[in-house]
Amino acid sequence: MENVENLVQVTAKASQLASWDLATASRATKDRALNLMSKYLEKDLAFIVEENKKDLAAASENNLDPKLIDRLMLNESRIQDLAAALVLISGLPDPIGEVIRGWVQPNGLKIEQVRVPLGVVGIIYEARPNVTVDAAAICLKSGNSVLLRGSASAKHTNLALVKVLQSALVESGLPAAAIQMVPGDTHESVKHLMNARGLVDVLIPRGGAGLIESVVRESKIPVIETGIGNCHVYVDESADIEMATNIIINSKVQRCTVCNAAETLLVHRAIAEKFLPVAFSELKNSGVTLHIDKNIESYAKAAKINYEFATDEDWAAEYYSLDLAAKIVENLDEAVAHIRQWSSHHTEAIVTNSVANAQKFVAQVDSSAVMVNASTRFTDGGEFGFGAEMGISNQKLHARGPMGLIEMTSSKYIVTGSGQVRL
Repeated sequence: MENVENLVQVTAKASQLASWDLATASRATKDRALNLMSKYLEKDLAFIVEENKKDLAAASENNLDPKLIDRLMLNESRIQDLAAALVLISGLPDPIGEVIRGWVQPNGLKIEQVRVPLGVVGIIYEARPNVTVDAAAICLKSGNSVLLRGSASAKHTNLALVKVLQSALVESGLPAAAIQMVPGDTHESVKHLMNARGLVDVLIPRGGAGLIESVVRESKIPVIETGIGNCHVYVDESADIEMATNIIINSKVQRCTVCNAAETLLVHRAIAEKFLPVAFSELKNSGVTLHIDKNIESYAKAAKINYEFATDEDWAAEYYSLDLAAKIVENLDEAVAHIRQWSSHHTEAIVTNSVANAQKFVAQVDSSAVMVNASTRFTDGGEFGFGAEMGISNQKLHARGPMGLIEMTSSKYIVTGSGQVRL
């Protein structure tokens, strides 16, 4: 039996060969494959759900965190959403071949900077089998092949999804190796993927802080670093009470197990007396537990909401649950200072009727997305019109924020002459 290292190398080589075919595939071919993928997901929906049930059953037997089980689940509705996203991505402009800029030099050389695929994109991710489809679709449309290394907890679901997607590729005349699972269930296969320099062009980790840190530290391949979501909502002194309440409820409660859910509420002292009773009442009705500083305790007691005093761990936490840190601040400057200290640079929001304060907040907060009078939950490739996303990058190089088609491209310079030689 071949060892895991050889299996990973063979798989990565097949992915590289497939990427060369994809680099020259027409938009019509790629879009046809995406639409077939959508149809096949709906046609094989029952098969996918049954395979997902195997993973859910194993997760329950292994006492997996309920928050991870929620991410792991693929029901009929979620699969239909994935299928719809594939159709949306097929309708987006093809970035490959786009001329970013071009000019003619005095010597007559025509120079163009043109978008090209990255090549082979590896993605290492936990739970969330929807990432399998999202990553495959974005990579295909942007001319990249993809190597998928999902967690063992989603093994049956991921294998089922890849089988369905590969069928659509083959029918479209594209190589099945354009979408592959990395062989192996242990960390050994992840290690060999991270060592596949020369075959894999970029790695993207998606998951908890431990996974991301491990990939960034150990990989020999360039990494686009996604990050955890310690997101903040700041309610300014001029905020509309109803708007601010709706935004914090949506940011925290609508789906609390995702990276763009709010984890900390900061409230200007001048509006606290009007805002906090309303907000805490709604948060209590939604089952939220607060982690507070002492300045806010009287409001929590009055609302009869569950609370405990916050520690530094709370200000730094990505809860993935109906827990929310909360604090009264004296002014905008203190809110910004708190965010600078504790933020993971994912998403921050300000609720305000002051244009000047909104502009100051946007300028001074150093995160990949900043919301003005809108929920943090909008930091998402689908909500941004990308169809899906490869993840949300909190770093500053190449890609930042939700990563769609453009972020999965590089560029090359094409220089066209008529016999010029350098003197």
